[in-house]
Amino acid sequence: MLAQRLSALIAQTSLEISPAQQKQLVELVELLDKWNKAYNLTSVRDPNEMLVRHILDSIVVGPHLAGQRFIDVGTGPGLPGLPLAICNPDKEFVLLDSLGKRIRFIRTVIHKLGLTNVTAVESRVEAYQPELGFDGVLSRAFASLEDMLSWCHHLPAPHGRFYALKGQLDPAELAAIPAGFAVQESHALQVPQLEGQRHLVIVTAQ
Repeated sequence: MLAQRLSALIAQTSLEISPAQQKQLVELVELLDKWNKAYNLTSVRDPNEMLVRHILDSIVVGPHLAGQRFIDVGTGPGLPGLPLAICNPDKEFVLLDSLGKRIRFIRTVIHKLGLTNVTAVESRVEAYQPELGFDGVLSRAFASLEDMLSWCHHLPAPHGRFYALKGQLDPAELAAIPAGFAVQESHALQVPQLEGQRHLVIVTAQ
C-alpha cells in the first residue's frame, strides 16, 4: 500500500511530515499515475517508484529553503514544487512550465488537493516577468547550472537564491558558472532507496 510505503520511507529521514500531508502526497502520486497513462508526464511508471524518485527526492530539499516565495522553473508535472508545497504550507510556490498538458495536470492537483499556496503558470522562463522577485528559484530540469543562471537571472529578489537539484556534482559544471554568481553551499541529499547520488547546489548573485 502506497501510504504505508511512504510512511516507512519518511521514517528513514529526519523529515517531519504530518499524516494529512502524507495523505496528500499519496493522492498526488495516484493522480500522477492516472494522468501518466494518457499524457505521458513522466518516464517513471510504477507508483512505488514515484514515491522515491519524485516525492522523497523533492521533499528532502525542504529543510534547505530560506524565505517565503519560490518558483519552480521547468516544473514538468510539478516536481519538486508540488511535494514541497504540500509539506511547506506556510510558503508560496509558483510552478512554471511551457507545456500546456503539464500545467493542466498541476491545476487539477491544486483543485483536488485543495492547495492554496500554489500557482501554475504556462510560460517559457525567459518570457515570464514576475512583479515581485522570488526568495528562491528551484529547478531540477536544467542540464547545467550555467543554463539555469543565464535563463533565470531575472527571477530572484535581490537577496534570492538559486536551488539546483543535481545528481552527481561535476567540478567542470561548477567552474563554468557565469561571472556575477557564486556557489554558496552544496549539500549531499539522502534519499532512501534511491540509487545514485543527489545534491542540492545553492547559488547566489554577487
